[in-house]
Amino acid sequence: MLQTNIPSRLTAAQIQPVRFLAHVISIVFHPLLIASYVIGFLLYLHPSLFSGMESKVKAFRFLAVFFSSFLMPAFAVFLLWRLKFVPSMMLRSAKDRIIPYVMVMVFYFWIWYVYHNLPENPAPTEHFLLGSFLAICAAWMCNIFFTISMHSTAMGGLLCFFLLFSFQDAYASGLYLSAAFLVAGLVCTARLIVSQHSVGEIYAGLVVGALTQWIAWQF
Repeated sequence: MLQTNIPSRLTAAQIQPVRFLAHVISIVFHPLLIASYVIGFLLYLHPSLFSGMESKVKAFRFLAVFFSSFLMPAFAVFLLWRLKFVPSMMLRSAKDRIIPYVMVMVFYFWIWYVYHNLPENPAPTEHFLLGSFLAICAAWMCNIFFTISMHSTAMGGLLCFFLLFSFQDAYASGLYLSAAFLVAGLVCTARLIVSQHSVGEIYAGLVVGALTQWIAWQF
């Protein structure tokens, strides 16, 4: 089943490195890490958004996102696995994802609420975190009918965020938008190689992620 997603002309010796690289890409760009990457970029790489903020405050805001959007959700899924509520931390089936989605929703709502109430907080950070929370809610609803790709949902949100951000950013650069497209292409291709997702489920994730991010910007 998995090998059908890789061109048949590749030999077994060639397939293994491709699958290994696809696994690495899937781990490095895990959906729970995308919020930390985006907020980290806005905090430390963007030339103006947080330019006047003290380094300690920046570190606190980054760690708050990393803790709430990655560490706590990952630990919650680990506990569910150890307590045998789910058979694997990979959450391959729609049934396995029901409870984890709800738990992740709580953590993402919390970090958006925290950022929403922080002083001197640039609007793009709130937009992105709200869009991430809405994407999880939408993915949970889609999960009732089919197993949507969480990776491609995160990539859809990433692409839409940087596209919308580039229209209002005085320091807009095609570089970070191009990087977002490159990462999205790599991640979606990797998921087709190493997961059971169909092309339709990958595209559905992209649409859901982009749409929810766009909705967040309207607020």
